[in-house]
Amino acid sequence: MYGIRAFAFAAGLSVCALTSIAAAQVYPSRPIRLVVGFAAGGSIDFIARLLADKLREPLRQPVLVENRTGANGALGASL
Repeated sequence: MYGIRAFAFAAGLSVCALTSIAAAQVYPSRPIRLVVGFAAGGSIDFIARLLADKLREPLRQPVLVENRTGANGALGASL
């Protein structure tokens, strides 16, 4: 009976150890894509670029705005 409890306890400790290792990794590790479903130069694109500029500093990663036009924004939403 104690063997099963000891095994469960050891399994729980190993899960805790793995989560601490995962938390130590840098996120995000590559540039972030902000997909906009409308054409460049519009008001939605302008707001997305302002948002990208504000996100760049706290995330310490480049934020790229990618315009996917067509189908009334459905192409951008499908990514």
